[in-house]
Amino acid sequence: MIRRYGEVPVSGQRYKHRAGVYAILPLDGKLLLTYQGDPHFEIQLPGGGIDPGEHPLNALHREVFEETGWRIAAPRKLGVFRRFTFMPEYDMWAEKLCHIYLARPVRPHGPPTEAGHIALWLAPEDAIAELYNEGDADFVANLMR
Repeated sequence: MIRRYGEVPVSGQRYKHRAGVYAILPLDGKLLLTYQGDPHFEIQLPGGGIDPGEHPLNALHREVFEETGWRIAAPRKLGVFRRFTFMPEYDMWAEKLCHIYLARPVRPHGPPTEAGHIALWLAPEDAIAELYNEGDADFVANLMR
């Protein structure tokens, strides 16, 4: 059974299935994260949706680069969780299946290319406290134990 985090599904609400990939990126005692502005205004693990026909690892590399400007190496899947949420940028209710990976940030290639994103580094304990999504925070906390 896949663990659910966040809001309980609303009875009668239709949810679109949306698979995504997200990365925990430690380097020198800190974690590379992304701050997403409008419409979310939240700190997140870098990542996002898998495009139709796209391999999950290709999506992971693409999403991390778009949201942080960094290239990554050696991704290793840690697990998966799901959340039910409204995604205002797509005007849809989604059942998100979040695949979490551990990877190594290799080097930056410039600022994030995705509008509204800012790359930031936080100590793991600060990341756990600041990550908007409790599933992301739980995966970071379990990894840091």
